[in-house]
Amino acid sequence: MSRRQTPRPDNMSLPRIWLMTDTRFSDDLLPAIRRLPFRSGVIFRHYDLAHVTRLALFRQVRRICRQRGHMLLLAGDERTARCWHADGYHARGGQRRSGNMVRSAPVHDLRELAEAKRNGVDLMLISPVFATASHPGAVVLGRGGLMRLAKLAPGLKVIALGGMNATKAALLKVHGWAAIDAFRR
Repeated sequence: MSRRQTPRPDNMSLPRIWLMTDTRFSDDLLPAIRRLPFRSGVIFRHYDLAHVTRLALFRQVRRICRQRGHMLLLAGDERTARCWHADGYHARGGQRRSGNMVRSAPVHDLRELAEAKRNGVDLMLISPVFATASHPGAVVLGRGGLMRLAKLAPGLKVIALGGMNATKAALLKVHGWAAIDAFRR
């Protein structure tokens, strides 16, 4: 099976460390992906780019991810992720997975948790755990809020997001963590 036809991995092979792409990276995005530990994950967002520019950047990111053994998810729909040869997709809302691609979803509250479970996600990115530059002034869940939501989703992999770094992640009892600023230089 070619890399373009990556089967949906079992839950044990899902990365524990995830980089969320963001325009705040500017020229440091590709070096940041190279600095990630081998077999980490990348969720490619960059929603604000024109389609052609976004696809070109995605291809550069994909090439580095393949070299480093990283899993690459495209923020958006499953069809586009498949066409762009991503390993999966990151989407909120009522999109139920139709194929074997990895599916992640953002979870901020009980409603989104129920929706993620209903849609058959592999990973839930629960946020914001701590204060974050991405959402200044947002109410944070804290460790307790993260754990309360995680306990309501037995069997699903939980990724902590929002103000995260390796030190904070070590204190949490979830599958892994994701960040933007922790990976920027």
